[in-house]
Amino acid sequence: MQQITAPDLALWLEEVQKNKPLLLDVREPWEYETCHIPGSQLMPMQSVPLRFEELDHELEIVCICHHGGRSMQVAHFLERNGFKKIINLTGGVHAWALQVEPNMPTY
Repeated sequence: MQQITAPDLALWLEEVQKNKPLLLDVREPWEYETCHIPGSQLMPMQSVPLRFEELDHELEIVCICHHGGRSMQVAHFLERNGFKKIINLTGGVHAWALQVEPNMPTY
């Protein structure tokens, strides 16, 4: 599994000619409602074992949570289930708020 920092992810998302990853936010709905990276898809961690078949194996998937721990667990789970293009956002949405989008609410 790869890791990516918030600033590097922001640069990737800005690149017009590069394919965009699926931003998989594995936090709880109330956390997502508080703040999230634009374009991210919510799939709470507890629902991933029941829903991971909905995900496209061909896409690069960036797993996101609050600080990076839950998303790391989901990333490992996805890899064990055959996904090859899994990336964890180091520091999670909190790092994104601090390093990329300073006006984003934090909790």
